[in-house]
Amino acid sequence: MAHVCPWWGGYFIDNRFRRLLHDPESILTPYVREGMMVLDFGCGMGFFAIAMAHLVGRHGRVIAVDLQQQMLDVLARRAEKTGVGDRVKTHRCEVDALGLDHPVDFALAFYAAHEVPDMRRLLHEISACLRSGSQFLLVEPIGHVTAKAFREILRLAAGEGLQVEARPRVRLSHAALLGKHGS
Repeated sequence: MAHVCPWWGGYFIDNRFRRLLHDPESILTPYVREGMMVLDFGCGMGFFAIAMAHLVGRHGRVIAVDLQQQMLDVLARRAEKTGVGDRVKTHRCEVDALGLDHPVDFALAFYAAHEVPDMRRLLHEISACLRSGSQFLLVEPIGHVTAKAFREILRLAAGEGLQVEARPRVRLSHAALLGKHGS
């Protein structure tokens, strides 16, 4: 199995200083709009999920998915504290399955996909959740994922009906905006 960041490590990567490197609103605003149903895979303690909850507004929802219940518990408390608790639904996935069948308008996997032991299955399950015409922003750290490995992930994504629409610039990262077209 791939290495999974321990839950307590979330405090080191989910902090205000990280905003200088990866500002969630700047990264997500081009893709997330009012009223959307969005998915944050590997949500951790909510660095992106809470920003997404603000962007989707009162009529939108965020499905925040993580393997570790402790991460989800911290996220739920943070979401409540920032006034978006009613917009965030936490979901604990399994090591080998996402376990979701709810259709979404946008999905995000930020620095999380490389921790999954079966990349093809993850991409298949995320693709199955995406509505036709929806987008999936995949971002991986250059320190953990080589350019060659990221190209392989994109090849697997294409096999699951996810086509590269853009290669947004995200600091110290490989990134691709994938679109799902057709059924």
